[in-house]
Amino acid sequence: MQDVLGDRKAVIILVGPALAVYTLVMLVPVLWSLGLTFFEGNALFGFEAVGFQNFTTLWQDPRILDALWFTLRYAVVVTVGQVLLGYLLALLYVFGLRKASGIIRTLVFFPIVLPTVAVGLLFQQLFAIAPQNGLVNELLNTVGVASVDWFGSADTAFWVLAAMDVWRSMGFYAVLLYAGLVDIPEDVLVAARLDGATEWQLIRRMVIPMSMPVLLASLIFSINGTLKVFDSIVALTNGGPGDATTPLTLYMFQTSFSYGQYGYGSTIALVLTAVSLGVTLLIFRSSQRDLTRD
Repeated sequence: MQDVLGDRKAVIILVGPALAVYTLVMLVPVLWSLGLTFFEGNALFGFEAVGFQNFTTLWQDPRILDALWFTLRYAVVVTVGQVLLGYLLALLYVFGLRKASGIIRTLVFFPIVLPTVAVGLLFQQLFAIAPQNGLVNELLNTVGVASVDWFGSADTAFWVLAAMDVWRSMGFYAVLLYAGLVDIPEDVLVAARLDGATEWQLIRRMVIPMSMPVLLASLIFSINGTLKVFDSIVALTNGGPGDATTPLTLYMFQTSFSYGQYGYGSTIALVLTAVSLGVTLLIFRSSQRDLTRD
C-alpha cells in the first residue's frame, strides 16, 4: 500500500477520475453560479454585466428577510425535532427493546424511503378542511373543537410542515444514532451499573458523552439538510399561504426559473451557502469549546 501511495502516477490514476467528476459536477457549477452574481438576464435573452447591482437589490429586498427568517426558524425546529426524537428512539432501541428492536426500526425508518410527493399528499389529506375534513380535524370535532384551516395561516402551515419533515426523517436519525450507541462498550456500562449508577445517570454521564461524535454529525447533517429544504415545501404548501412558507431555496428557484433572473437567483444561492457554512462552523466551534471545557 505504501508503494502505491508513494507512486505519483498510481495516485493520479486512482484519484484522477473521481476528482474530474467532482470538479465538473460540483466545483464548476459553484464557480459558474458565483460568476452569475455579477450579471443579470437569462439563457434566452442573454446576460449583461451589472457589477454589484444584485447585491444592492438583495440588501433592499424585503422578501429576502422573510425567506431567511423562515429558513432559519424551520431549520432549528426541524433539526431539534429530528435529532431529539431520533436519539430518544435510538436509546429505546438499545436500552428498552434491545434485540427485539429490528421490526420497530424498520417501521419507523420506512417513511424516509417514501417519495416526498406521496408524503405531502398524505399530510394534505390528514390536515384537510375542504372539500371535507381530514383525520386531524375530525378528531378535533369529536372533542368539541372547531375545524382548523391548517394551510390558511402562516403559523399553522409552518407547524404542519415541521411535523411532516420530523415524522418523515426521525427514523433515519434513529438508525444513524443507534449505530453510534451500539459501539459503546458493554463492559463499561455493566461496570457502571455494578457501581450503582441508575439508568438516567448512565445515559447522562456516559452514553451521551460517548455518543457525542455521532450526535454532532447528525446535527450537522440535519441542519444542512433543513436549511436547503425544497421538495417538502413544494409538495405540501408550495410556499403558501402567500409567501409565508417560502424558504431561500424556493425563492431562489422562483427568481431564477420563473422570473428568468439568473443573476439575482445566484445571489440568493450565495446567501444560502454562507448561512449553511456559518451554521456548520458555529456547531463545530461550540462542540470544540465543550470538549475543551470537559
